Amino acid sequence: MPQLLLEIFSEEIPARMQQGAARDLERMVSDRLKAAGLTWEALTTYAGPRRLTLVIDGLPTATPDREEEIKGPRASAPEQALEGFLRKTGLTRDQLTERDGVLFAVLSSKGRATTDLVAETVDQVIRTFPWPKSMRWGSGTLRWVRPIKRILCLFDGKVVPFEIDGIQSDAITEGHRFLGSGQLLKVSDFVDYRTQLEREFVLLDVADRKLRILEQAKAACAARGLVLVDDDGLLDEVAGLAEWPTPILGDMDPQFLALPPEVVRLSMKVHQKYFAVRDPSKEGLAPNFLVVANVEATDGGKALAAGNSRVLSARLNDARFFWDEDQKVGFDAWNEKLKGVTFHAKLGTLAERVERIAALAREIAPLVGADADQAETAARLCKADLASGMVGEFPELQGIMGGYYARLAGYPDAVADAVRDHYKPQGPADTVPTAPVTVAVALADKLDTLVGFFAIDEKPTGSKDPFALRRAALGVIRLVLENGARFELSKLVAPHAARTYLSIGDALDRTQFTGIAAELFDEKISKSLDHLKEAKAAFAELQSVIRKALEAPDPQWRSDVNGLIAFFADRLTVLLRDQGQRHDLVAAVFALGDDDLVRIVRPVEALAAFLATDDGANLLAGYKRASNILRAEEKKGPLPTGMVQTGLPNQPEAETTLAFAVGAARTAVESALEAEDFAAAMTALARLRAPVDRFFDDVLVNSDVPAERENRLKLLGQVRDVMGQVADFGQIAG
Repeated sequence: MPQLLLEIFSEEIPARMQQGAARDLERMVSDRLKAAGLTWEALTTYAGPRRLTLVIDGLPTATPDREEEIKGPRASAPEQALEGFLRKTGLTRDQLTERDGVLFAVLSSKGRATTDLVAETVDQVIRTFPWPKSMRWGSGTLRWVRPIKRILCLFDGKVVPFEIDGIQSDAITEGHRFLGSGQLLKVSDFVDYRTQLEREFVLLDVADRKLRILEQAKAACAARGLVLVDDDGLLDEVAGLAEWPTPILGDMDPQFLALPPEVVRLSMKVHQKYFAVRDPSKEGLAPNFLVVANVEATDGGKALAAGNSRVLSARLNDARFFWDEDQKVGFDAWNEKLKGVTFHAKLGTLAERVERIAALAREIAPLVGADADQAETAARLCKADLASGMVGEFPELQGIMGGYYARLAGYPDAVADAVRDHYKPQGPADTVPTAPVTVAVALADKLDTLVGFFAIDEKPTGSKDPFALRRAALGVIRLVLENGARFELSKLVAPHAARTYLSIGDALDRTQFTGIAAELFDEKISKSLDHLKEAKAAFAELQSVIRKALEAPDPQWRSDVNGLIAFFADRLTVLLRDQGQRHDLVAAVFALGDDDLVRIVRPVEALAAFLATDDGANLLAGYKRASNILRAEEKKGPLPTGMVQTGLPNQPEAETTLAFAVGAARTAVESALEAEDFAAAMTALARLRAPVDRFFDDVLVNSDVPAERENRLKLLGQVRDVMGQVADFGQIAG
């Protein structure tokens, strides 16, 4: 079947936009062709520095004939309704059909030539393409990421004729800007297109460009006894910068290796797109770099390497200046600067945030086996490097530079490491710190972020999470679980939430406090803006009211704490689901009110294993049956409570057996839970399976004898209560 080949050839497309553009091109073209009823065998897109390419194999030459039935009004409907339907369909009354008193219109349409549809599709795609940034050029109205030079469009080897803003479709493309012959290339199909481009030094597929970079880069390094420092992100970027990538190994001044390696690598990567190189026989980086050129130099790249070395030296000289100057300033001056830096309009300055983190880190320290003084010290230093020259130039080095400066200032290694790593983990692939002081500060930093933004009602909504609170919550969960930290979140978060409300009370939404606080703010502060003393006095009074509000039986911050704990439950569910656990099991365990994350995960794992057995599955069914009976009885009135009677006249053996089994299970479950032996707790519940099954087989719960019915309802209530000590089985699907 025929093949469609489309190339949109333009000036340089930014590397960071290329792969997204390839996906958008595939989506937009396929959606339009599918909507017209077309199918195909294979669709592939390619993106490079100057071209977006799409090839579809197995397209039919025309769209299929279509017939559509549209339901209209009833035959007895008013004349106006009928006239409106006829206008909509373009038919007359005698062309409608009637079934069961309802009118229907059958619209038929002949198939269209695929070339006509392709021409319309390309026009629509180009005019509505979702580039993050686009531009206009010349006198036309067309917008594209860079000026479009030509459009190649072939179907079944022939040009699909159309014109977009003066650009006529054709069968012509171009090779490499510098290495190519300079001649226009006329192509007949995709194989011919790709072959000619490669002869003209253009690798169409980004995978081929990456492979060429890696193979030649590693070979160039190996020839000098060096090893390339892997950087997948940089590889993705440079593969989008060159159509015929050619790695060149260059030298740099060894004196720059006195700088922290992160500074050297970032200077290379951010400003110059160079790969770092290391000597496998030594620690640290080698005095070399690897640049990916878009040409094959006649001198083997010596001149290019020398020129890039001079540029890199200029960049590293700037970095060395910041490194030297920062060491003259120090933490006290930087922390002083933070007093003038706003963290968030409603959450105060960075200096105020540091105070909150320091207080929380001291509280967390004993819970994770850290020295409280060191944790507080590290917390007071952790944001200081944000005011340093180096981080101002390279924001990506925040924390890392603080760690270096703390070590140079003579602080203990534990403190310096905590400053360096307190942002970790920053994503699912990031490592989790294990040093106790670092864990304390990292937890304090993330918890303060979460508490603060929940306090000002900036919670994530839908796909929007501008303050990365989901990532922060996941970071807390990973820190806790992977370090086995044992504490209840609510008991840690609640007092910090109260302190946060108090420290930022003047900036928080006034509706979060009592009506009298709002009245004080409105009547006293707003009317005395020109009188500083009166304003200060009014504010002091407002703070007093806030304190009273915080001490109230149900202050606002308690609601926010509950919301934050529920948010953690949701994030934990996502994490465990990614690890293969069922979300309903997490909800069932969380429903018990426990927020010790370590203690939650273990019963979830044990519960999953238990429910995978026949005993677990059948006991769950018995639990749901018992719960349904009890729910129905609760609608009639309060359920009976008290001891279950045994040895009653004519009492079925199954009832007595279950009563003794429940008593034994309660004792065993309570002991197992106290020892946190959740597998043993599940084993104890498993022993209830047979007695519960036999009870429902042999015993009529809703007996006509009131005493029997009451005793049996008590027994089912006890079954539910015993199982409810382990999890809320009512939230488990099945």
